[in-house]
Amino acid sequence: MSAAIKVSKTSSNRSKVSRRSAWIAVLWTLPALAFYLIFAIVPMFIALYLSFTNWNGLSPATWVGMKNWIALFSDSVTGHALLLTIEVMIVSWVVQTPLSLILGVFMAGQQRYRAVLSVVYFIPLLFSAVAIGLTWVSILDPNFGLLNTLLKTIGLPGLARGWLGDPNLAFFVVMAIISWQFIPFHALLYLGGARQIPKELYEAANIDGAGRVQNFFAITLPQLKYTVITSTTLIFTGSLTYFDLFWVTTGGGPGYATRVLPLQMYITAFPNESVGYGSVLAVLLALFGIVLSFILLRFTGFTKMSSQLEGL
Repeated sequence: MSAAIKVSKTSSNRSKVSRRSAWIAVLWTLPALAFYLIFAIVPMFIALYLSFTNWNGLSPATWVGMKNWIALFSDSVTGHALLLTIEVMIVSWVVQTPLSLILGVFMAGQQRYRAVLSVVYFIPLLFSAVAIGLTWVSILDPNFGLLNTLLKTIGLPGLARGWLGDPNLAFFVVMAIISWQFIPFHALLYLGGARQIPKELYEAANIDGAGRVQNFFAITLPQLKYTVITSTTLIFTGSLTYFDLFWVTTGGGPGYATRVLPLQMYITAFPNESVGYGSVLAVLLALFGIVLSFILLRFTGFTKMSSQLEGL
């Protein structure tokens, strides 16, 4: 009987400790949950409400029902902005992924000179987007910018042009600036992933006579599968938030050449004083991001986050 009582008391004590640990875990998550509710969920519902109103930001809002949403389907400027945002996602992935992968794997080496170069590569991460935008605006100035001055100095004046004022070039120039800023971040992800790959895989491959290129495609790339998925998810969802660089460098111009959806939302809501219709664009942007994230999580296996460790 005494043994049974001791077992019962031990089980009861464990149950109390388990419940206490659960409550402690809940308390630790409350600040983050409150922050998320106040700065994400509540503003989203406010924007949803405002999307059914006509409001200039000062006078009382008036209920207009589905008028703003119906206007969305006949707004060619917003349609262009949405297509441009999708182009941003595609171009960002095509440019940033291979360069980040190559740099990350390169910097994963243990040689000292690679560590020195890594410091240089990560410099763009130290500056804000506004500072980067203003710097590049100065460099690309058509009259006094460093780039055009350099081209004229080396005898190539024909290549000098207004880089941010050309409707055919402005978008790709801004995308180059964005890539320059964010490639170091994604390279850091690949650096961490590459250093976790077991060295035994490379040793076995070298014994079989595999070269560096073969090692990369047969070992490194497969082992970095989930790192690629993580980087891709961040690139796609991050592309929906590019506002500051576009605003600082081009302001959405020339014309509508660089007016992406976040910028169109801001211009509509504030300079054009149409907060109701701007809220429609905000909700559209949020829904687009949610659907995109769900697709990536559902079809890429991102939630598994398990190590490949193929060959072990």
